[in-house]
Amino acid sequence: MTASSSAQPSGTPGGERVIVVAGAGGAAGNAVVRALAASGARVVAADRIPREWDDERISPVVVDLLDAAATRAWAGAVVAEHGRVDGLIHLVGGWRGGTPFAETDLADWAFLHDLLVRTLQHTTLAFHEHLARSPYGRVAIVSQHSAQRPAQDMAAYSTAKAAAEAWILAQADAFGTTAAASAGADDVPVGTGDAPVGNAAATILVVKALLTDAMLKQSPDDSFPGFTHVDDLAQAIADLWTRPAEQLNGRRLDLSHS
Repeated sequence: MTASSSAQPSGTPGGERVIVVAGAGGAAGNAVVRALAASGARVVAADRIPREWDDERISPVVVDLLDAAATRAWAGAVVAEHGRVDGLIHLVGGWRGGTPFAETDLADWAFLHDLLVRTLQHTTLAFHEHLARSPYGRVAIVSQHSAQRPAQDMAAYSTAKAAAEAWILAQADAFGTTAAASAGADDVPVGTGDAPVGNAAATILVVKALLTDAMLKQSPDDSFPGFTHVDDLAQAIADLWTRPAEQLNGRRLDLSHS
């Protein structure tokens, strides 16, 4: 383990943090983008449709994350403009479910695979090398308990979430393998969890469900047990740059409330 990985300040040397948020247009994306900008980061907010932001630290962009070539070209443009990438927060989401297992429509799986898995694959592959070179690279996705404990009426959704988690854990292992090579630890077996942790980390943030102010206003008498407010999610994401990589890489952090 390198000495620099044991304690990391909230900023980065050589300039402000540059953080990419994919899926910035939703309620969670809005909260995360604003929290990151408030923390002092330059935020590249990507969505499928144009959006204006009232903060000069936020740079909006429209990109089709289902297009691998377009996503790689976008990653190159971000680095060319800002000189670095210190974070990738993947918030592209979707939902299908609520039917008994035997009635599962596999069209739902195709839809969720594209949104939850394919866009994640394209963005992480496009930005991986840049994040690995960052002094404090961070990647995070938001998952759900059903990825580990699937319910029969959420088969397609749970499977997509589980696939996304597996992909992020593979990236976490890649970050560890890169650190091992940099440290000259050629004899560390890959995939065992024993590889040294460098400065980059890939993390899974787990929720039961997300809560918004609109939901609270619509159902003021509902306590929404176990739900995580999008503002709490946003703060947890902003805090990723205040924690050492060994506390984050390959970890599932439960943000659900009792």
